[in-house]
Amino acid sequence: MKPEVLQVAKLPPHVEKALEAAYIVHRYFDASDKDAVLAAAAPQTRAVATSGFSGCSADIVAALPKLEIVSSNGVGYDAIDVEACKARGVAVTNTPDVLNDAVAEMTLALMLALCRRIPQSDAYTRQGKWASQGDYPLTAELTGAKVGILGLGRIGKEIALRCQAFKMHVVYHGRSEQAYQPYSYYADLETMAREVHWLVVIAPGSASTTGIISRAVMEALGPTGNLVNIARGSLVDEPAMVELLQAGKLGGAALDVFADEPRPTEALFAMDNVVLSPHAGSATHKTRAAMGDLVVRNLAAHFAGAPLISRVA
Repeated sequence: MKPEVLQVAKLPPHVEKALEAAYIVHRYFDASDKDAVLAAAAPQTRAVATSGFSGCSADIVAALPKLEIVSSNGVGYDAIDVEACKARGVAVTNTPDVLNDAVAEMTLALMLALCRRIPQSDAYTRQGKWASQGDYPLTAELTGAKVGILGLGRIGKEIALRCQAFKMHVVYHGRSEQAYQPYSYYADLETMAREVHWLVVIAPGSASTTGIISRAVMEALGPTGNLVNIARGSLVDEPAMVELLQAGKLGGAALDVFADEPRPTEALFAMDNVVLSPHAGSATHKTRAAMGDLVVRNLAAHFAGAPLISRVA
């Protein structure tokens, strides 16, 4: 008998094809009666396949008495009830490393788009204003600016390298100073925000980081500072951010993630000092294929009795 898997999130086609070939799959995510699917899956299901967005709740963990592993497609796992999994001895895996470059690329793309007003200048050109109104107004540039990175992890380090390539001065804040890093460390986030031109958020989403980009931090960043969030919407006090952007007390924001996805605060849509992206940091063909492969490989390793490739709990 094939092992049974509860599929909690829609996954890339090649992943779903691999799951269907190797397992009995209960498609929870697209069921009209999810309770019925969960009840049918409960007796024999040993694994959950999910995404970083959909996660796996404590209720799902409790409903599956034979659950052994939750394999998630995404580097963030804050939507998975890790404590419930730990209490049951259920392994949790994610898909780190394979998305580092794509997310770092998107971060710099957002910074360039905001700094050089690329969406606005594109519209200016398409609307014929270059010919009718003359050259587009001058913009800022990244060269020589100081960037503070919140979260110097795998992706944070890739962002730092790319910022250095743009001749930026890189500093960082985290829970503690990291040895042998070529960047200055700030023990206090608000102090760092006050002294940088750009604040890049790439820390994990968790109870300890919820709202870490507070009103005070954004006020410290100030009317000439720019906020870039490529991590989780929960890290930023979004109402305060919107208010400060509208009042000119925060210079700009480049956002790939939001508090309520896929429904960003509508006030952001009308702002000229904001660049928006639909949580697309890892959304390349290459990266999403590699992430999906890792979901499948973690499940295969588990059922083969081999060490898990990317276990987080």
